[in-house]
Amino acid sequence: QVQLVESGGGLAQAGGSLRLACTASHQTNSMGWFRQTPGKEREFVAGIGFSGRTSSYADAVKGRFTISKDINSLTMYLQMNNLQPEDTAVYYCNAPIIWPTLPGSSWGQGTQVTVSS
Repeated sequence: QVQLVESGGGLAQAGGSLRLACTASHQTNSMGWFRQTPGKEREFVAGIGFSGRTSSYADAVKGRFTISKDINSLTMYLQMNNLQPEDTAVYYCNAPIIWPTLPGSSWGQGTQVTVSS
């Protein structure tokens, strides 16, 4: 089972930007980001295929978030622009996702993103 380690996150103001990173222990298939707020189920944010040429996004983040990956470093990124308070959540890396939006078996530890208005 692939091990996933996340970094990034933190505090941003509305309209600001943050970048998350997730490094895998070995090559894996599709990867993705999910997020969760207290009392709610974990929800899909974005996914990226093995080669990095295919991506999928939740409607709530389309046009604001960009997912990418560096195959050589086994690292996936989530660039989050124009952040809004409703983006506040714990963000989790996941692999291999069941394309295009369902989570697979491996999760990262989660990283907190807080957006102030």
